[in-house]
Amino acid sequence: MRRLPVYLLLDTSGSMSGEPIEAVKNGVQVLVSTLRQDPYALETAFLSVITFDSSARQICTLTELVAFQPPSLVATGSTAFGEALELLAQKISSEVTTTTTEVKGDWKPLIFIMTDGEPTDNWQKGIQALKNVKTGAIVACAAGPNANTNILKKITEIVVQLDTADSATIKAFFKWVSASISTGSQKVDSGQKEVKGLDDLPPPPPEVNVVV
Repeated sequence: MRRLPVYLLLDTSGSMSGEPIEAVKNGVQVLVSTLRQDPYALETAFLSVITFDSSARQICTLTELVAFQPPSLVATGSTAFGEALELLAQKISSEVTTTTTEVKGDWKPLIFIMTDGEPTDNWQKGIQALKNVKTGAIVACAAGPNANTNILKKITEIVVQLDTADSATIKAFFKWVSASISTGSQKVDSGQKEVKGLDDLPPPPPEVNVVV
């Protein structure tokens, strides 16, 4: 079976404490429960979570939806965004099966990044590491007014911004992520096509502004 790997990169730095981190936790739970009702996603989507604060950690390895346990998230420390991108590149290299002449590998991974601030480490090194691995669509979300969309634009063309990092807005973002993963699962299952750009995804809700 060809899996559709999905990586969530979540900012758990101190500025996310309180309502934002609770909203992210709820968002991940809603995302998983929604996808479990989608037969296409159940069959193909595998989910991993990487968090970054003063350091980056993969807190959930690539797991099928049925077995996935939403992680507990705590907001603390600074924003090791570059380290998170490097870790993501490493995990894609080790966890995603590549296609060879003998084997059809996994689909290219879908990546969803959410951050509310400025990186506090060498983000250029992280972006370079990520460019060295094959990925499908990367969606970067600037949660609130303090996130640096210029840096996110260096990673991907699909950058969205939330005006606020409150629970209603973050929930709307995660619902859109769920719909995007469902769309990706259906595309690979039916048309054998991969999600590459914003045009392949469902239209974002009003709370999610596309950064041009």
